[in-house]
Amino acid sequence: MSLDHSPTGSLIEYSDDIEEAMSPNRSVAAVAVKDGDASVYKIIHGFLKQKNNSIIRVAAKVAKKAASNKLSRKTSDVFDTLIQQQQSKWGNKTGPLLSGISYCIASCSMILLNKVVLSSYNFNAGVSLMLYQNLISVVILMALELFSVISTEQLTWKLIKVWIPVNLIFVGMLVTGMYSLKYINVAMVTILKNMTNILTALGEIYVFRKGQNKQVWAALFMMIVSAVCGGMTDLSFHLIGYTWQILNCFLTAAYSLTLRRLMDTAKQSTKSGSLNEVSMVLLNNALSIPFAIILIVVFNEWEYVYQTEVIREPMFWFFATASGLLGLAISFSSVWFLQETGPTTYSLVGSLNKIPISVAGVLLFQVPVSVENLFSIVFGLFAGIFFAKAKMSKS
Repeated sequence: MSLDHSPTGSLIEYSDDIEEAMSPNRSVAAVAVKDGDASVYKIIHGFLKQKNNSIIRVAAKVAKKAASNKLSRKTSDVFDTLIQQQQSKWGNKTGPLLSGISYCIASCSMILLNKVVLSSYNFNAGVSLMLYQNLISVVILMALELFSVISTEQLTWKLIKVWIPVNLIFVGMLVTGMYSLKYINVAMVTILKNMTNILTALGEIYVFRKGQNKQVWAALFMMIVSAVCGGMTDLSFHLIGYTWQILNCFLTAAYSLTLRRLMDTAKQSTKSGSLNEVSMVLLNNALSIPFAIILIVVFNEWEYVYQTEVIREPMFWFFATASGLLGLAISFSSVWFLQETGPTTYSLVGSLNKIPISVAGVLLFQVPVSVENLFSIVFGLFAGIFFAKAKMSKS
């Protein structure tokens, strides 16, 4: 359920800071230098060059002391403005970095933990696991709203009727993803997920009449080659797993296209006329619960869950609960990362994020990999990055 600028990591030159921070007070600064107080500027310049936030605070004290002894209050305000701008730049650099790291960790961990629960513990109830994860998300979101940490739209019947088609596809997407992950190794799952991009691109042409450039089509062709070669060289090939994953690709593409098409209608069905990301997360998770219960009865999972010995192992519940918490963490960290950067950087990082997931999946679960299969995986990862960059250039 996978942007365009990044922080440079360096402070700008002091002359540029003076130009930005002091342009409204250029005459004040000029008088200060003329009167022999240029040493104060030099002191601050030296501190700022150290690129240390604690030193910047020391510099602020030095500036204030110098200003009170030798300069006017107006000149002191100029120095305060300069210090505040430098501290703000430190904050602007850490925001995208922290949000990006949080998103990557949550995304990688979620896939790996689901693989542990479904494959390592041989748990054959993917719908039940989905139900448990969604219940965790709903409880946490309702608790956060109760304490006024977040705000969500009221779930009216009018909004629910509009959102049901989206939610049905969402449930199918989660269920098929669970079962495919049980049978296929993590590296191949990430490569086969590239097929979703192909289906989405074709859907955009049909639904939104939106064309793609030659670079995008070239990347999509590379993805097809990678997926076919990967399947042919997969030493742990499992037909049932591949079938689930192909269904997952169709449903994931359908979810993306349906969500975009019904977004405006959903907003008109709310009392406020808007629908934030938190409300969408709550809608998806809350509405999926009754559908999940129906599927559990239809597939007779409740009897399996009641009888299986694995649910009596504390570590199983630890991993299952952690995966549920990470599902919610992905929702929030992706929104945070998107706000700190932009759609293009978000897409590119999502593609790059497949690399550590694939490597970790092969190493942690001791997946047998041939040279040919490894090459197809690397080729598929490269195709994903090339696709993200092609979409960037188009936008």
